Amino acid sequence: MSNILDEIIAKKRVEVASRQKEVSYGELEKLVDPMHRGYFKEALENSTTGIIAEFKRRSPSRDWIFKEAKVEEVIPQYVEGGAAAISVLTDYPFFGGTLADFKQARALTSTPLLRKDFMVSAYQILEAKVLQADAVLLIAAALTKQETLTLAELAKSCELDTLLEVHNKAELDHLNQYIDVVGVNNRDLKCFVTDVGISVNLADAIPREFLKISESGLSSAGTLKELRALGYRGFLMGESFMGTSDPGLALTNLIKELC
Repeated sequence: MSNILDEIIAKKRVEVASRQKEVSYGELEKLVDPMHRGYFKEALENSTTGIIAEFKRRSPSRDWIFKEAKVEEVIPQYVEGGAAAISVLTDYPFFGGTLADFKQARALTSTPLLRKDFMVSAYQILEAKVLQADAVLLIAAALTKQETLTLAELAKSCELDTLLEVHNKAELDHLNQYIDVVGVNNRDLKCFVTDVGISVNLADAIPREFLKISESGLSSAGTLKELRALGYRGFLMGESFMGTSDPGLALTNLIKELC
Protein backbone atom coordinates (compact mmCIF):
# COMPACT_ATOMS: atom_id res chain seq x y z
CA MET A 1 0.00 0.00 0.00
CA SER A 2 1.35 3.41 -0.93
CA ASN A 3 1.93 6.05 1.74
CA ILE A 4 2.94 9.70 1.96
CA LEU A 5 6.65 8.88 2.05
CA ASP A 6 6.38 6.84 -1.16
CA GLU A 7 4.70 9.79 -2.86
CA ILE A 8 7.37 12.21 -1.66
CA ILE A 9 10.24 9.98 -2.80
CA ALA A 10 8.70 9.37 -6.22
CA LYS A 11 8.34 13.11 -6.83
CA LYS A 12 11.81 13.76 -5.45
CA ARG A 13 13.43 11.41 -7.98
CA VAL A 14 11.68 13.22 -10.83
CA GLU A 15 12.67 16.60 -9.41
CA VAL A 16 16.35 15.67 -9.06
CA ALA A 17 16.48 14.18 -12.56
CA SER A 18 15.08 17.44 -13.94
CA ARG A 19 17.68 19.54 -12.12
CA GLN A 20 20.48 17.29 -13.35
CA LYS A 21 19.40 17.91 -16.95
CA GLU A 22 19.81 21.63 -16.35
CA VAL A 23 23.16 21.39 -14.55
CA SER A 24 25.15 18.19 -14.93
CA TYR A 25 27.00 16.45 -12.11
CA GLY A 26 30.30 17.46 -13.70
CA GLU A 27 29.25 21.09 -13.96
CA LEU A 28 28.12 21.03 -10.33
CA GLU A 29 31.51 19.68 -9.21
CA LYS A 30 33.18 22.79 -10.61
CA LEU A 31 31.14 24.95 -8.22
CA VAL A 32 32.37 23.23 -5.05
CA ASP A 33 34.26 25.29 -2.48
CA PRO A 34 36.79 22.76 -1.08
CA MET A 35 37.59 25.00 1.88
CA HIS A 36 34.20 24.61 3.58
CA ARG A 37 33.81 21.66 5.96
CA GLY A 38 30.93 20.67 8.18
CA TYR A 39 30.99 20.98 11.96
CA PHE A 40 27.38 20.18 12.74
CA LYS A 41 28.18 17.33 15.15
CA GLU A 42 30.88 19.36 16.90
CA ALA A 43 28.46 22.23 17.47
CA LEU A 44 25.95 19.90 19.13
CA GLU A 45 28.63 18.33 21.30
CA ASN A 46 29.69 21.75 22.54
CA SER A 47 26.20 23.19 23.03
CA THR A 48 24.46 23.42 26.40
CA THR A 49 21.03 23.13 24.77
CA GLY A 50 21.56 21.27 21.50
CA ILE A 51 18.61 22.96 19.84
CA ILE A 52 18.50 22.70 16.05
CA ALA A 53 16.00 25.37 15.03
CA GLU A 54 14.25 24.63 11.76
CA PHE A 55 13.13 27.00 9.03
CA LYS A 56 9.95 25.31 7.86
CA ARG A 57 7.00 26.91 6.07
CA ARG A 58 4.73 23.90 5.82
CA SER A 59 4.35 20.19 6.53
CA PRO A 60 2.22 17.42 5.02
CA SER A 61 0.83 16.85 8.50
CA ARG A 62 -0.29 20.48 9.01
CA ASP A 63 -0.23 22.14 5.59
CA TRP A 64 1.04 25.74 5.88
CA ILE A 65 2.62 26.63 9.21
CA PHE A 66 4.08 30.03 8.33
CA LYS A 67 3.47 30.60 4.62
CA GLU A 68 4.98 34.07 4.45
CA ALA A 69 8.10 33.26 6.50
CA LYS A 70 11.19 35.02 5.20
CA VAL A 71 14.70 33.59 5.53
CA GLU A 72 16.19 37.04 6.05
CA GLU A 73 13.99 37.55 9.11
CA VAL A 74 13.88 34.14 10.76
CA ILE A 75 17.49 32.96 10.38
CA PRO A 76 19.03 35.97 12.19
CA GLN A 77 16.41 35.51 14.92
CA TYR A 78 17.48 31.90 15.35
CA VAL A 79 21.14 32.90 15.53
CA GLU A 80 20.48 35.63 18.07
CA GLY A 81 18.20 33.30 20.03
CA GLY A 82 21.03 30.84 20.58
CA ALA A 83 20.36 27.93 18.21
CA ALA A 84 23.22 25.40 18.23
CA ALA A 85 22.49 24.66 14.58
CA ILE A 86 19.82 25.47 12.01
CA SER A 87 17.89 23.15 9.72
CA VAL A 88 16.67 24.54 6.40
CA LEU A 89 14.11 22.67 4.29
CA THR A 90 14.88 22.55 0.55
CA ASP A 91 11.81 20.53 -0.53
CA TYR A 92 9.12 22.73 -2.05
CA PRO A 93 6.09 20.52 -2.93
CA PHE A 94 5.60 19.21 0.60
CA PHE A 95 7.48 21.65 2.85
CA GLY A 96 7.58 24.97 0.99
CA GLY A 97 11.37 25.16 0.99
CA THR A 98 13.84 25.92 -1.80
CA LEU A 99 17.52 25.75 -2.60
CA ALA A 100 17.43 29.55 -2.70
CA ASP A 101 16.28 29.53 0.94
CA PHE A 102 19.36 27.55 1.90
CA LYS A 103 21.71 29.71 -0.13
CA GLN A 104 20.31 32.81 1.52
CA ALA A 105 20.57 31.28 4.99
CA ARG A 106 24.22 30.42 4.38
CA ALA A 107 24.97 34.01 3.43
CA LEU A 108 23.41 35.19 6.69
CA THR A 109 25.19 33.01 9.24
CA SER A 110 28.18 30.84 10.06
CA THR A 111 26.01 28.76 12.41
CA PRO A 112 26.07 25.11 11.24
CA LEU A 113 23.35 24.41 8.68
CA LEU A 114 21.65 21.10 8.01
CA ARG A 115 20.24 20.62 4.53
CA LYS A 116 16.85 19.04 5.28
CA ASP A 117 15.49 17.14 2.31
CA PHE A 118 14.74 13.65 1.06
CA MET A 119 18.13 12.61 -0.27
CA VAL A 120 17.89 9.94 -2.96
CA SER A 121 20.86 10.77 -5.18
CA ALA A 122 24.56 11.54 -5.12
CA TYR A 123 23.64 14.69 -7.04
CA GLN A 124 21.85 16.08 -3.97
CA ILE A 125 24.89 15.43 -1.78
CA LEU A 126 27.04 17.42 -4.18
CA GLU A 127 24.40 20.16 -4.24
CA ALA A 128 24.64 20.35 -0.46
CA LYS A 129 28.40 20.76 -0.71
CA VAL A 130 28.02 23.53 -3.28
CA LEU A 131 25.50 25.24 -1.00
CA GLN A 132 28.10 25.04 1.81
CA ALA A 133 25.91 22.93 4.05
CA ASP A 134 27.50 21.51 7.18
CA ALA A 135 25.40 18.35 7.27
CA VAL A 136 22.96 16.31 5.21
CA LEU A 137 19.99 14.19 6.25
CA LEU A 138 19.73 10.54 5.24
CA ILE A 139 16.36 8.95 6.02
CA ALA A 140 16.53 5.20 6.63
CA ALA A 141 12.88 4.70 5.66
CA ALA A 142 13.58 6.26 2.25
CA LEU A 143 16.78 4.36 1.42
CA THR A 144 18.18 0.85 1.24
CA LYS A 145 21.17 -0.01 3.42
CA GLN A 146 23.44 0.16 0.37
CA GLU A 147 22.05 3.53 -0.70
CA THR A 148 22.61 4.87 2.81
CA LEU A 149 26.20 3.62 2.79
CA THR A 150 26.92 5.07 -0.67
CA LEU A 151 25.47 8.49 0.11
CA ALA A 152 27.04 8.66 3.58
CA GLU A 153 30.47 7.77 2.18
CA LEU A 154 30.14 10.45 -0.50
CA ALA A 155 29.04 13.01 2.10
CA LYS A 156 32.09 12.29 4.25
CA SER A 157 34.37 12.58 1.21
CA CYS A 158 32.82 16.04 0.75
CA GLU A 159 33.52 16.81 4.44
CA LEU A 160 29.83 16.97 5.28
CA ASP A 161 28.49 15.59 8.55
CA THR A 162 25.82 12.93 8.18
CA LEU A 163 22.57 12.65 10.11
CA LEU A 164 20.85 9.27 9.82
CA GLU A 165 17.16 9.49 10.66
CA VAL A 166 15.38 6.43 12.07
CA HIS A 167 11.93 5.75 13.45
CA ASN A 168 12.30 2.23 14.80
CA LYS A 169 14.94 -0.23 15.98
CA ALA A 170 15.03 -2.16 12.69
CA GLU A 171 16.18 0.97 10.83
CA LEU A 172 19.32 1.11 12.96
CA ASP A 173 20.74 -1.53 10.60
CA HIS A 174 21.41 1.39 8.22
CA LEU A 175 24.18 2.59 10.53
CA ASN A 176 27.68 2.56 9.06
CA GLN A 177 31.12 4.07 9.68
CA TYR A 178 30.27 7.26 7.79
CA ILE A 179 27.36 8.28 10.01
CA ASP A 180 28.00 11.04 12.57
CA VAL A 181 24.62 11.64 14.20
CA VAL A 182 21.54 9.45 14.68
CA GLY A 183 18.23 11.28 14.73
CA VAL A 184 15.15 9.58 16.10
CA ASN A 185 12.13 10.97 14.29
CA ASN A 186 9.14 10.79 16.59
CA ARG A 187 6.94 11.24 13.52
CA ASP A 188 6.16 8.25 11.33
CA LEU A 189 6.82 9.52 7.81
CA LYS A 190 4.45 6.96 6.33
CA CYS A 191 1.37 8.30 8.12
CA PHE A 192 2.69 11.38 10.02
CA VAL A 193 1.55 10.20 13.45
CA THR A 194 3.83 11.65 16.15
CA ASP A 195 4.84 10.06 19.46
CA VAL A 196 7.77 11.36 21.54
CA GLY A 197 7.80 7.96 23.23
CA ILE A 198 9.67 6.70 20.16
CA SER A 199 12.79 8.59 21.30
CA VAL A 200 12.39 7.24 24.83
CA ASN A 201 12.11 3.66 23.58
CA LEU A 202 15.11 3.88 21.22
CA ALA A 203 17.48 5.72 23.57
CA ASP A 204 19.37 2.63 24.73
CA ALA A 205 19.32 0.91 21.33
CA ILE A 206 21.54 3.50 19.63
CA PRO A 207 25.25 2.60 19.91
CA ARG A 208 27.12 5.01 22.18
CA GLU A 209 29.64 6.02 19.54
CA PHE A 210 26.92 7.97 17.72
CA LEU A 211 25.68 11.33 18.94
CA LYS A 212 21.89 11.08 19.15
CA ILE A 213 19.20 13.67 18.67
CA SER A 214 15.41 13.67 18.89
CA GLU A 215 13.23 15.12 16.14
CA SER A 216 9.57 16.17 15.79
CA GLY A 217 6.80 16.67 18.30
CA LEU A 218 9.04 18.55 20.74
CA SER A 219 7.77 21.70 22.41
CA SER A 220 8.38 21.83 26.17
CA ALA A 221 11.59 22.34 28.13
CA GLY A 222 10.50 19.51 30.42
CA THR A 223 10.45 17.01 27.55
CA LEU A 224 13.89 18.13 26.37
CA LYS A 225 15.31 17.73 29.87
CA GLU A 226 13.89 14.20 30.11
CA LEU A 227 15.39 13.26 26.76
CA ARG A 228 18.75 14.80 27.64
CA ALA A 229 18.80 12.60 30.75
CA LEU A 230 18.46 9.64 28.36
CA GLY A 231 21.54 10.71 26.43
CA TYR A 232 20.13 12.92 23.68
CA ARG A 233 22.42 15.82 22.78
CA GLY A 234 20.31 17.55 20.16
CA PHE A 235 16.69 18.44 19.50
CA LEU A 236 15.41 19.32 16.05
CA MET A 237 12.45 21.64 16.41
CA GLY A 238 10.52 23.47 13.70
CA GLU A 239 6.78 23.75 14.23
CA SER A 240 7.17 24.84 17.86
CA PHE A 241 8.94 27.96 16.62
CA MET A 242 7.51 28.48 13.12
CA GLY A 243 3.98 28.00 14.38
CA THR A 244 4.27 31.27 16.31
CA SER A 245 4.28 34.87 15.13
CA ASP A 246 7.87 35.29 16.35
CA PRO A 247 10.03 32.14 15.90
CA GLY A 248 13.11 33.80 17.38
CA LEU A 249 11.32 34.81 20.56
CA ALA A 250 9.85 31.32 20.92
CA LEU A 251 13.38 29.90 20.72
CA THR A 252 14.74 32.43 23.20
CA ASN A 253 11.99 31.67 25.71
CA LEU A 254 12.54 27.92 25.45
CA ILE A 255 16.27 28.28 26.03
CA LYS A 256 15.58 30.40 29.13
CA GLU A 257 13.44 27.56 30.50
CA LEU A 258 16.18 25.04 29.76
CA CYS A 259 18.95 27.07 31.37
